[in-house]
Amino acid sequence: MKANSFSALLAGAVLLSLSGCASVRGSADCPADARDLPLQSLYGRWDAHFDGLPAVAAVQLGKHPDYDGVRGTITRHGANPAKAAVAQLAGDVDDEGALSIDESQDGRAISAVWSGKLQAGSCGREFRGTWRNAADESTHPFVLSKTVAQEGKQ
Repeated sequence: MKANSFSALLAGAVLLSLSGCASVRGSADCPADARDLPLQSLYGRWDAHFDGLPAVAAVQLGKHPDYDGVRGTITRHGANPAKAAVAQLAGDVDDEGALSIDESQDGRAISAVWSGKLQAGSCGREFRGTWRNAADESTHPFVLSKTVAQEGKQ
């Protein structure tokens, strides 16, 4: 009997560790709010999906050299992969727990602003929010998802 109980307990522990987070809201393993995430969890490669656009954009984030935040790039391939558009990104988690990112096409002026909330149960691997184009004030929902290749490096 003890061997069966131990096997069941071990199997449960393995499943929990493979899931990457506990299901308890706000636990140390799976923060419910981006303010509870270590900044380093934002580093790495992300996929950005924008409402109404079929192509996935590649986002790369790393440590910002000047403040506690992130800096990186977004690469949009659009219909022609040979003509990728790359923009610069810089941001942080604001006082309300939103991931706030400024996007710049030319490295000087802000061309778009991102504001997204950490999704409960995603363990820091998914943000959803709104992307606002600075030129025409249009908005588009986005989903920012951490790529699988980066999950093991955190």
